[in-house]
Amino acid sequence: MAVNASAVKELREKTGAGMLDCKKALEEANGDLTRAAEILREKGLSAAANKAGRIATEGIVESYIHGGGRIGVLVEVNCETDFVAKTDQFREFVRDVAMQIAAAAPKYVRREEAPQEDLDKEREILKAQALNEGKPAHIVDKMVEGRMAKFYEEYCLLEQPFVKDPDKTISQLLNEKISAIGENISIRRFVRYELGEGLEKKQDNFYEEVMSQAKL
Repeated sequence: MAVNASAVKELREKTGAGMLDCKKALEEANGDLTRAAEILREKGLSAAANKAGRIATEGIVESYIHGGGRIGVLVEVNCETDFVAKTDQFREFVRDVAMQIAAAAPKYVRREEAPQEDLDKEREILKAQALNEGKPAHIVDKMVEGRMAKFYEEYCLLEQPFVKDPDKTISQLLNEKISAIGENISIRRFVRYELGEGLEKKQDNFYEEVMSQAKL
């Protein structure tokens, strides 16, 4: 399909890939910007893909405290140089990541970090649900794998919708920052503490609270 110049320009700004490569990717993706960006990464043509193998050992450990101490987050985000680590753009990104963790409570940075026992347990639950819904046994396994995408979206930080812009994932936000800053950036690890976690207590909607605070 034909693609317009504005879409090509937007994809180029998002990925750092060449104009012709962006045009071809958009044509292959039928104009879908998100899919086109994925195609560029798969082919190693985006700036993010080209920088992914570069060593990132600088960066910062950012803290985020919400609600007067009810939720606390520590996150380590790495970049390649100390110069970039001190820039406002990098620090703003790390702050957004910390806020995301506070609001959305992921368990892992990426799906590869999820323990196999957790994945097996989730698959067992989804399989039981599908069977209880009366689904034919021969399609249950395929249904389970399809529904596992929801598990990854809920618990894997990189696959969560960005709380400030749900139309993009944290992975997409990360790739945009890599392209804009010009260095490899890696969200390495995080810890999240919630007051009284594990104790029986009233349930609070921390997602809405964090987002409300972010808009102040």
